[in-house]
Amino acid sequence: MKRHILRAKIHRATVTGANLNYEGSISIDERLLEAGKFVIFEKVDIYNVSNGNRFSTYVIPGKTGEISLNGAAARLCMPGDVIIIASYAEVEEEELPYFKPYLVYVDDKNNILEVKRDMYHVFTY
Repeated sequence: MKRHILRAKIHRATVTGANLNYEGSISIDERLLEAGKFVIFEKVDIYNVSNGNRFSTYVIPGKTGEISLNGAAARLCMPGDVIIIASYAEVEEEELPYFKPYLVYVDDKNNILEVKRDMYHVFTY
């Protein structure tokens, strides 16, 4: 049996832009993409800590420090909002004890503070 497990997240990133007239997506600083092993066009869920909105979109590379919502998603976040960006993967049950997500922690300027991989342990019974 496979489980839908958190693969990577960028925790408490600050939205730097919202461009309603751009094709839908989220532009993310390439350093953050690399730290979380995100790939271009990967589906991500966005959790807006500031207003409670939750939605999905896809990733495109952004400039240094950039976290910008584009297209329809621009209506769900404003510059200055704090968000969590999450990606999930299907993991086989027997792989769960060894699976470690990429947890990217950033400051209020979207600079990487820490990348953790051992924070959680998945228990199987």
